[in-house]
Amino acid sequence: MYNKRIPLEEGDFYFNEQGYRVFTEKYHLKRGHCCKSGCKHCPYGYDKKTDTFK
Repeated sequence: MYNKRIPLEEGDFYFNEQGYRVFTEKYHLKRGHCCKSGCKHCPYGYDKKTDTFK
């Protein structure tokens, strides 16, 4: 389930100033679960510092 590859579409990510790919909330919702990596646009409310969901 977690290793299922999701094809990227327009609006799923953007490149930040450093050139890194940043996934959007749209992509995270399409993926369907939280990866607990502390993603910038996490729609699941995960806080990496406390390892909890808000």
